This record gives sequence, C-alpha cells and structure tokens, in this order.
Amino acid sequence: MGKILLLNGPNLNRLGKREPDIYGHETVEDIVRMVEKTLSGNNYSLIAKQSNHEGQLIDWIHEADDVVDGIIFNPGAYTHTSIALRDAISSINVPVIEVHISNVHAREEFRHHSLLAPVCLGQIVGLGIHGYQLAANYFLEFIEAGREEVE
Repeated sequence: MGKILLLNGPNLNRLGKREPDIYGHETVEDIVRMVEKTLSGNNYSLIAKQSNHEGQLIDWIHEADDVVDGIIFNPGAYTHTSIALRDAISSINVPVIEVHISNVHAREEFRHHSLLAPVCLGQIVGLGIHGYQLAANYFLEFIEAGREEVE
C-alpha cells in the first residue's frame, strides 16, 4: 500500500473560521476526508498533519524521505518566507506538490512569489480545497506511471 503525506502549515487549522470569503467554509478535517476518499479506493493511505511551527514541518518533511510516495503541502505564509522549508524539500527524494486554496497571484504582491515552487514537482493555486484532490489524483497517476516504467 502506498502512502501520501498531506501537510498543512500555519493558520490552516483555522480554516472554516479564518476569512471564509477567501478560504471558504471547509475545515482542514474536510480536506483530509476528501483526500482520504480519493486515495482509499486506489490502495493508498493518507498521513495528514498540520502545524503552525516551521521546525515541525521541516522535521515531518525529513521523516517522510523514502517513506511516502508523495507530499501534498500547503505551506501557508511560509511559502513566501522560508528558505529552511525550501532546503528541507530539496534534501528529500520524495516529490512535493505545493497547494494553495486561494489564488495567491491575485492577492497582495508579497504572496506572488513562492520560495518553494522551484523545488516542488508542481503548484496548484486558486481552486479552493479541490486543489488538494487534484494533487492526490496527480500523484496516483504519477506514481503508477513511474511503476509502469520500472516494470
């Protein structure tokens, strides 16, 4: 059975309460249930974690190396500030897809640049919580395509 790690960064524990006009009314628990449902029928399990602390997120990224098949990561505001998270992603052999609920490029200018995107497999922005589901579906296809190439 494969494994996908879902990481949510700072303030995402406030989803459903925090600025619902931007982030919607769904909670992080709703996101976890949606991604679990997407993966469960495909013989993959989900490990879901959220932290407001940069060091904790870094530790979880390090621990995921060679343990999970992919990481879906919404780094929140650390997207724009954390060289340490960028270095953590660069240090592992696991593909990472960066996800943002809002369209960061249509918001304040300081949100337009991601320090993490250059070291991630891809980035999904502005599609609400469905961006997480798209990332999960991509990993299912990406992982299976990689297995077919090996066989």
